[in-house]
Amino acid sequence: MNAARLIETTAILIFSSAVFAHSFKKGDISIDHPWTRATPDGATVGAGYLKITNNGKEADKLTGGTFDGAETVEMHEMKMTGDTMIMRQLKDGLEIKAGETVEFAPMSFHLMFLGLKKSIAEGDDVKGTLIFEKAGAVDVTYKVEPFGAMDSKDDKH
Repeated sequence: MNAARLIETTAILIFSSAVFAHSFKKGDISIDHPWTRATPDGATVGAGYLKITNNGKEADKLTGGTFDGAETVEMHEMKMTGDTMIMRQLKDGLEIKAGETVEFAPMSFHLMFLGLKKSIAEGDDVKGTLIFEKAGAVDVTYKVEPFGAMDSKDDKH
């Protein structure tokens, strides 16, 4: 293979990896497509969404996390109780059973980013971590989708 072709092939592989590499893994835990929405100026709260898969033979528990530019991160669940939508904090974390995938999505499980120091800007990538009881801390990057988005464009490939 000549040098020009090698450079072209390498560039294609690097670009392809960047496009499709919005997944993170540590031990038996895989995290796919972390994303958040842009927030208006002055907002102090944001939300995060993703999919977590436990590929192991034992349960693990998501116990917390960080989000650059937020004071704290909480896990919440939204669900219908009769005719009322209820949101509650999952103070004890969320167990991910062996072989299970849990999706954090609008109107369901989600992460709350509290005490934002600045607005979350559409198109940015924001670093954070997810902390698991067994797998430990996993560094992730949240893609920022438009204000009001109900899913991630990145999740469509």
